[in-house]
Amino acid sequence: MNITVIGTGYVGLVTGACFSKMGNKVYCVDIVEEKIEGLKNNIMPIFEPQLEDIVKTSQERGDLIFTTDIKEALDNTEIIFIAVGTPMADDGSANLDYIFSAADDIAKNLTHDSIVVIKSTVPVGTGFKVRDEIQSILDERNSSVKIDIVSNPEFLKEGTAVEDCLHPDRIVIGAENDDVFDIMKDLYSSFVLNHERFILMDVKSSEMTKYVANAMLATKISFMNEIANICEVTGANVQSVRLGIGSDKRIGYDFIYAGCGYGGSCFPKDVQALINTAKSNGYEPKIISNVELVNKRQKMVLVDKVVKRFGEDLTGFTFAVWGLAFKPYTDDVREATSLVVISELIKRGAKIKAYDSHAIEEFKNAIDDEYMDSIEFAQSRYDVIEGSDALILITEWKEFRSPDFDLLSEKLNHKVIFDGRNIYNKKIENIGFELFQIGC
Repeated sequence: MNITVIGTGYVGLVTGACFSKMGNKVYCVDIVEEKIEGLKNNIMPIFEPQLEDIVKTSQERGDLIFTTDIKEALDNTEIIFIAVGTPMADDGSANLDYIFSAADDIAKNLTHDSIVVIKSTVPVGTGFKVRDEIQSILDERNSSVKIDIVSNPEFLKEGTAVEDCLHPDRIVIGAENDDVFDIMKDLYSSFVLNHERFILMDVKSSEMTKYVANAMLATKISFMNEIANICEVTGANVQSVRLGIGSDKRIGYDFIYAGCGYGGSCFPKDVQALINTAKSNGYEPKIISNVELVNKRQKMVLVDKVVKRFGEDLTGFTFAVWGLAFKPYTDDVREATSLVVISELIKRGAKIKAYDSHAIEEFKNAIDDEYMDSIEFAQSRYDVIEGSDALILITEWKEFRSPDFDLLSEKLNHKVIFDGRNIYNKKIENIGFELFQIGC
């Protein structure tokens, strides 16, 4: 099939690349000329395993076209994906400016009947508003073009997005008639050859499904972090508790690891948007609201532990930080715990030496300029250790899991580790380390 994907951010680029890998002809459209020119030269705006190879191969084959010309794309396609950003507005709602800008561009350039698929995460009811917006402009043009609206939320995890797209555990489709369902199933058929994984529903339920999925996962994380904090004040060990409850099939082990808070482009934004949706419809969502409150508090746990060990005034202390991305296998630092921890330590007078294999440049762009003079970035995990007073682990990249503890002992001024992801064994205390973990 011939497809247009509007937006070459995380979702749009991965979606377009994966559809092209399956032999579809895909036009990826963006208004940022510099990004499009870079993509034409196989320069990725994000780090995601396998993505660059797919983009390069599909472009060479002629199945993936990057362009700023939306009319060219729409003239040659029948299915249009909207995959633009929906950032969080000041009031916590989803900012839909990019969504409706894309809708306007579609309406002004569309010349034949098409299916408009909203891949972006949007509040319940947005699909019909987009449909009405497009239709109103088509009416102004005296156009007889007809559109069908579809909600097809993405469930991509940063770091494994390509695998998630190529091998989905489910494909949720919200539409209004059987013909559209059939077309969408044909489009995705190459992704689900062995199993029937389509979940068909109405448009509004599909839109809600995405928010509920992320809110549920965020709830599990915040719940376990709350339990970790209770374990810490009572003397229990959250690692043992996790094993004790995870073995229950009704609970499972996924997303019950205690840590220093969640971040990224999805959970914080989508939880807030769901809270806003509930409140705007007259309902006070108490559980979901507290999920976000717990997470904000959790991002301060490492700071509190550092202060308890070294004092409120950290002038003269230097801390080594391992990990800046909000999770491993991505360069994304949006809402990352590292931003909170590092800025709070600097406010107290500390200096920081930081290392991350992929996220340093993104972190530099995200952190407030006022803190930059107090941060030294390194290209190796051991470079930040030399002369530092303690090590703070924030992101659990695999290269941090089994460090040379003898080298750490030699280079750190104090044999102190703040383990924000509970990846180290308590046995290192037997060789003289002070190990501070979450809920242990």
